[in-house]
Amino acid sequence: MKLRHAILPFALMLAVPTLAVAARGFEVRDMVKLDRYSSPTLSPDGRKLVFAKRVLDDKSKASTSLWIEDLFARDAAPPVRFTPEGWNVNSPSFSPDGKTVYFLSGKSGSSQLYAMPTAGGAPKQVTAFALDVDGYKLSPDGKRIAIAAGTFADCKSDFSCTKKKLDDEGAKKSTGKVFDRMFIRHWDAWNDGRLNRVFIADLPSGKAKAAASAGLVGADVLGDVPSKPFGDTSEFAWSPDGESLVLSARKADRTEPWSTNFDLYLVSADGSGAAKNLTANNPAWDTGPVFSDDGNTLYYRAMKRPGFEADRFALMAMDLSTGATREIAPKWDRSADGINLSKDGKTIYTTAQDLGEHPLFAVDIASGAPTKLVGDGSISSFEIAGPTLAFARNSMKSGDQLFAAAPDGSAQRAITPSAGEMAKDATFGDFEQFDFKGWNGDTVYGYVVKPWNYEAGKKYPVAFLIHGGPQGSFGNGWSYRWNPQTYAGQGYAVVMIDFHGSTGYGQAFTDAISQHWGDRPLEDLQKGWAAAQKKYDFLDGGKACALGASYGGFMVNWIAGNWNQPWKCLVSHDGVFDNRAMGYATEELWFSEWENGGTVFDNPKGYEKFNPVNHVAKFRVPMLVIHGQQDFRIPVEQGIALFHALQRKGVKSEFLYFPDENHWVLKPNNSIQWHDTVNGWLKQHIGQ
Repeated sequence: MKLRHAILPFALMLAVPTLAVAARGFEVRDMVKLDRYSSPTLSPDGRKLVFAKRVLDDKSKASTSLWIEDLFARDAAPPVRFTPEGWNVNSPSFSPDGKTVYFLSGKSGSSQLYAMPTAGGAPKQVTAFALDVDGYKLSPDGKRIAIAAGTFADCKSDFSCTKKKLDDEGAKKSTGKVFDRMFIRHWDAWNDGRLNRVFIADLPSGKAKAAASAGLVGADVLGDVPSKPFGDTSEFAWSPDGESLVLSARKADRTEPWSTNFDLYLVSADGSGAAKNLTANNPAWDTGPVFSDDGNTLYYRAMKRPGFEADRFALMAMDLSTGATREIAPKWDRSADGINLSKDGKTIYTTAQDLGEHPLFAVDIASGAPTKLVGDGSISSFEIAGPTLAFARNSMKSGDQLFAAAPDGSAQRAITPSAGEMAKDATFGDFEQFDFKGWNGDTVYGYVVKPWNYEAGKKYPVAFLIHGGPQGSFGNGWSYRWNPQTYAGQGYAVVMIDFHGSTGYGQAFTDAISQHWGDRPLEDLQKGWAAAQKKYDFLDGGKACALGASYGGFMVNWIAGNWNQPWKCLVSHDGVFDNRAMGYATEELWFSEWENGGTVFDNPKGYEKFNPVNHVAKFRVPMLVIHGQQDFRIPVEQGIALFHALQRKGVKSEFLYFPDENHWVLKPNNSIQWHDTVNGWLKQHIGQ
């Protein structure tokens, strides 16, 4: 297949008239200060667009407001602020009649639901629960809400019971806690015994007081809904008649840390009766339920292989009267991210990774044929209502920018500014996708980014970025953690390879990395590095550093002992150093067990085959090691052990430690320190 590039080839760019550019590159301080736009939400008629805008004040404190625009207005007036000054809000949604906008805010001291007339007015608090509302969905008739909240199982619908238990625990003079099963901690939080559950409450009408109580649904579904740590409200859905809901849940028992078996449960909205497991026959992951308008069909996404979190998510349809299921697009070798059903019930709109980008597709339900509607970057969220498509798109040159368009993706109009429009005095590096023959003769893709100050005929030092996952991608998208423009802005060229294991190139390509962490992807990286240098003569191969995080950090650690010849320095962030210890210490055990072919005790050779700790004797390249204390996915001891190995070997090394960060670096000032430290390390070893 011939790839249609999202940008002009470099040679053609030279012929395009451009405005005068700024005299400096884009850097982390620009990135941190950028306003962030998200949550494009349409009124049912597609006329009104509400979205969220996050800003950072001079003290690096973030706040988020809602803005609204009438997309049909003849004067094309720009968006105006919808929520009042001083309010920090999130999760907007319209009422079914389009007259009210609901959102969450902590204005009262806890996260509660508020409502405002679409035409404007003062916010009205509509819930006053003793616990935070973590997420919500309005019922189809707009008279009730399904809310997500964390409670103790024995407290059922008594929110005050959970609040008292938490208060009592906090008042204890002793701090010890006894656990009797795993998942003692997950991602960056210790398990205190609460489960995410779904509750139903009536929305107050008129001058009635805010709802203070709610009824638990699916009481016999003992699992987190939404799932932890990154689940959302797409994991539960109302039936069109409002009589029932479907929940996606994995049992919270002793098998949970090594299980990916999420099932769909049909539960009564009034809390009565037993939950019905609709997908008991599939031992893998089922999620994302969406009802057809007539309530007869349930659409959802499903994996086939238990224990594999990066399996392909197929689009499924279930006849609720018979339980019969069918896959909608079995020949479409992409993994669907979600389901947005068209009004006529004939089309599923979804996004999926695809050849280094993340487009929006329309999938015909009858034939299974996919059609790409919007590409040229990465679509992070979207909604379709009436004659309007609203979406958020990012690229390697901009964070999420909101657009309005026709449902087929035509007639696109920008609603919010791009990163370049917000950071007018900074210059971005141009980028291009390239391909080469990698492992097994397969076509492998990569991206190269020019330094901001590129001049033909000159050579530039290189930052060689390695993505994590490992089932992930460094493509035409924007990141606030690993952004190639922050390296281009320092005067470096950037090379990124989507090695075997990356997503968006077919499931077989993604599968190829499992139990092959150190050979197949390494071959791709080696061949990609050679291909990039051959194609782009501005790359200075003698002045290059390799950097990566998570799996990318593992690969940097592996490179240190198995391919250290080209590199003048290395940067390893939250990377696996001792694979055997990782197999016991990580929280989501299914990941290590799938990737290494079993448990540590059943298949020890699988963990030792590509274990960086076994190659310390060959370490010689200066390495910067970075780790966060709250990283429970790859515990901090992995980074400490790596640093100790380097120091004991006498290899030049430094250790950047964050006591308050998890697997990622999220705090703005910490992000600035991270980038300054990394850039300083690169400058020390490859110049600028």
